[in-house]
Amino acid sequence: MNDSLVERIDTLEKSGELLEAAAANVKTWLSGGFLSPESLDSLTELLDSKNAEELNNRFYKNIAFGTGGLRGRTIGATSTSAEKGDGDQTGAPAIPGVGSNMLNEYTVAKATIGLFEYARKYLEAKGAGGVPKLVIAHDVRHFSRYFCELSASVWSQCGGEAFIFDGPRSTPQLSFTVRSVGATCGIVITASHNPPHDNGYKAYFEDGGQLVPPNDQGVINEVESVSLSGLQDYLSIDLGAVKTLGPEHDEAYVSAVAETVIDRSALEGSDLKIVFTPIHGTGAISTLPALAAFGVEPLLVESQMVQDSNFPTVKSPNPENAEALSLAIELAERESADILLGTDPDCDRMGVAVRNQEGKMVLVTGNQIGAMLADYRIRKLKSMGWIPENGTQSAALIKTFVTSPLQDAIAESHGIKTINTLTGFKWIGEKLHLYEQELKAAYESECGTSLDYDQLSQKERSALLQKYSTFYVFGGEESYGYLPTDSVRDKDGNAASVIFCELAASLKKEGRTVLDYLDQLYLEHGYYLETLGQIVYEGAAGAAKIARILESYRSSAPTVFLDTKVARFTDFGVETVVDPDGKEIPKQDLYFLELENGYRYAVRGSGTEPKIKFYLFGNESVSDAKALDSTKAKTRSNLESLKEAILDDAKARSEG
Repeated sequence: MNDSLVERIDTLEKSGELLEAAAANVKTWLSGGFLSPESLDSLTELLDSKNAEELNNRFYKNIAFGTGGLRGRTIGATSTSAEKGDGDQTGAPAIPGVGSNMLNEYTVAKATIGLFEYARKYLEAKGAGGVPKLVIAHDVRHFSRYFCELSASVWSQCGGEAFIFDGPRSTPQLSFTVRSVGATCGIVITASHNPPHDNGYKAYFEDGGQLVPPNDQGVINEVESVSLSGLQDYLSIDLGAVKTLGPEHDEAYVSAVAETVIDRSALEGSDLKIVFTPIHGTGAISTLPALAAFGVEPLLVESQMVQDSNFPTVKSPNPENAEALSLAIELAERESADILLGTDPDCDRMGVAVRNQEGKMVLVTGNQIGAMLADYRIRKLKSMGWIPENGTQSAALIKTFVTSPLQDAIAESHGIKTINTLTGFKWIGEKLHLYEQELKAAYESECGTSLDYDQLSQKERSALLQKYSTFYVFGGEESYGYLPTDSVRDKDGNAASVIFCELAASLKKEGRTVLDYLDQLYLEHGYYLETLGQIVYEGAAGAAKIARILESYRSSAPTVFLDTKVARFTDFGVETVVDPDGKEIPKQDLYFLELENGYRYAVRGSGTEPKIKFYLFGNESVSDAKALDSTKAKTRSNLESLKEAILDDAKARSEG
């Protein structure tokens, strides 16, 4: 390591500008012998310019391979000359940003080596033959294809068998294909709906679901044990042994998406007018062919059909945000569309707007979408005879704790059980895996033969799961993620788009609108409203503030808000919480507070973004249809006041 560079590091650290941890990591990266000349030039430039803030953000920690994988900046807040390169007309950077807290070739290679080692040892422990098989998908983000090919090359070099697609594909298709090809693991290169400067590396296991215990910690341990020194041997991409998946794999997934429709007659011949946008991402690849199978051709937001890493027409490619759907709303209102659908870049989330009586498009929240889809699907499953008319505890709706309790009320009214999980769709995927395993074991014990689960139709699965285990009727989370069947083990924006069209088409044939249906649910179950409060704290200093807030809730929980006492405080990181199946919920820094007036809120740090989130839930009884508007206004006002008080309290806690 160059002595002059060490001197510059020491000077910045002694001045208090460069954090101790950042200084140590910079030295480790400079002395490791694995940096390319371009990365070395970048790091030298940051030191020469004394850009301590950028160095701190890039090096204050090692990017964590969490239970889901990696996510973070791949482009620095300040890019170096080497990272910018000569530049092209798209403004795409030349190389990923150097840094221990960045997603770059080094952190991706390290993660892939660790994932391979865990997969190899896992197969050995099972006594399974063959080598670890890996499927990789990627979205449209900066360096997504590069990281995909690098991961495939590293996996092959380690001795495994790697499969990639010929271009971008959605996250749910990755989950499906892991199962369909019998892979040991899967990776999708995506940062979901994060800003353009981010990218991510999400890991899946053989069941098609994201990593959960004990595999998650096992992979983390292997990744952490991989030495940085030696990574240079893996950075030259060789795709000679990598297999490209053919069109039959796309066709199989599209067929699975189409199969999620319960009432095919609702869509066939429908005059439902739909607007669709993938917001520059992967959504159109599978959603449009699945809808075409029913003769449905949406109007498209043409400017957003272009796959573009910069997402140029939106501030954020997140269908949760009204701004991201503004072009779709303009088109829908101009064309008098019934509904519009928007998916995020990796198409695991879907946002919706519907036409009201005045002809304006009204956004529908993730909680509302999930509630309507859940109720509709349960009713249809009953009418088809898939589940008993009076319900059964062998069927379940699965949702997260921070998803609207309206869905709990809907499931209860239909006589089926509700399973609440921690935030993150991996926990819903884990439940589906457990139900499948339970069925297989019981079936083999009773019948003496093994069961090929993936060859069963949805109707066959329904009957067998209700007999031997639990049948999954629907699941989702408040952040616009839904899953109608267990053929995929992650939220699926393609399937959600298709089944929401089914719901809307069915209602239109009955002379009802989506908003009519939603109000009917409120009249049956009471009015439920949810809102999200969040505070963003960037960088090293921000991480410390988030940690202070979370710790203060455990050590000194709030006792009153707006003159209303806290009736119950649940600390999921300390208390033992068991779900209706008797399974203990893993410990996590999640707090739930219930006020004496029935309002509730939850607190958690985001697992993928530098923010802390507050999920607020309000509900009021509704006497009749005439009282619904005033009840909505009252609940909204109460919830907004509560949110303001909670955020003010949190900001004070962040300062210690």
